[in-house]
Amino acid sequence: MAMSYTIKQGDYLAKIAKEHGFADWKPIWNHASNKALKDKRKDPNILFPGDQLFIPDKEEKQASVGTDDKHKFSVKRSKLKLGLALDEKFKKPISGVQYQLLVNGQVISKTTDGKGKLEAEIPPDTTEVQLIVKNADTPISDIAIPIKVGHLDPVEERSGQEQRLNNLGYFPGPYPDNAEDENDKVFRSAVEEFQCDNHLTVDGVCGPQTQAKLVQIHGC
Repeated sequence: MAMSYTIKQGDYLAKIAKEHGFADWKPIWNHASNKALKDKRKDPNILFPGDQLFIPDKEEKQASVGTDDKHKFSVKRSKLKLGLALDEKFKKPISGVQYQLLVNGQVISKTTDGKGKLEAEIPPDTTEVQLIVKNADTPISDIAIPIKVGHLDPVEERSGQEQRLNNLGYFPGPYPDNAEDENDKVFRSAVEEFQCDNHLTVDGVCGPQTQAKLVQIHGC
């Protein structure tokens, strides 16, 4: 049944589609009623709490077959991949190290590439994975690091800027014990440091150019 759906923290389109019986999220995202949301949020898997998503009725498909034969039907499902990049201080990639991803009770064991990147296919209803790096030369070896899937906010939102800056090691807050003006100063300082490191105008304002660079460096 067609409906309007309000995005919650941790929602992403592949997960929503599966929860509502869709094998593919594209018919939802490409529906005319979602044009405004699509124009506002460029990535269907990076949405913001309160966004309104229209979920259309599922389309029925018909197939013509013979009566006395066996028939095989295949459903094409969109694959969902999780990508991460591991760096130490001073942007040194944690490359060529073994790691484990714990996904819905399953263990995926692989090795990061030369740029410290890892990629793994995950089910579209995944809410959290745990990353364990298996290398004694890294400070995070054998520590289970929780990764919340679908919790990254759009970069246009302050919370999305804070998340990306935090993931990149700039520590922008907010800190619960700080007053609002104190958190504003911490955030501005983190933005200035990021701008300085990436040869941007250092003004402490996370405007369109800084947002674009954040997405580029962060990866999404």
